[in-house]
Amino acid sequence: MRAQAVCERMGGAVHPLDRPVWSSLTTHHASLSEGNALARRFARDVNLFGSACDDTPEAAVALAELVRPGESVFVAQVPGVVIAPGLVEAKAAKGVQMVATRNTRFDASEGDIELLTDADAPEMLALATLTEPGPFLPRTHVMGTFRGIRVGGRLAAMAGERLRFPGYTEVSGVCTHPDFRGRGFARRLSSVVAAGIEARGDQAFLHAWKSNVSAISLYEGLGFTVRTEVYVAVLKRP
Repeated sequence: MRAQAVCERMGGAVHPLDRPVWSSLTTHHASLSEGNALARRFARDVNLFGSACDDTPEAAVALAELVRPGESVFVAQVPGVVIAPGLVEAKAAKGVQMVATRNTRFDASEGDIELLTDADAPEMLALATLTEPGPFLPRTHVMGTFRGIRVGGRLAAMAGERLRFPGYTEVSGVCTHPDFRGRGFARRLSSVVAAGIEARGDQAFLHAWKSNVSAISLYEGLGFTVRTEVYVAVLKRP
């Protein structure tokens, strides 16, 4: 009950998009997470993201307790990140959170775009490791639907869903192999994934580094608008 009370201090003032990792960990992805009412993180083979329920010292300590020696946890949220004793900020950067406008009409025509499955997981991990679209682990693909484009049998590009909670699903994992860039694959895949999200009644959203002007421009061209800046931090226990 004490943990529940701590996290209810802020009441309903916080929009679920302001703490998207927490919103996902406590709803659609609860079965892929560990923790308690104060803090949660994704299973270690699914993703590196974790979140405290709010910015109280108690919640920050609870998140720190989920990080083992030598491990890191990624935090992404609109409020500044509170760091508990025992953790150090290994990296920090600003990002932007973008949401699809309600009048956007995403292109749902798939053509040569295929649904990726568990059988494609090794190739997906290899592509993400090479291109670094964000944390991507052996089971990240179970977080949602992923689609890809193959060229000559090789996985040339992919995009999929990551964070998800009532009313919202994140477009993520967007990446293209260096051998196949400049063909518009990222744009097409992002549009098809977003179309699938909106077809089931959710609003698509995504994150991009604030410094990545080209990515932001691409997503604006698809119909996304910047909602807010987000803090992204990598917290490590030495």
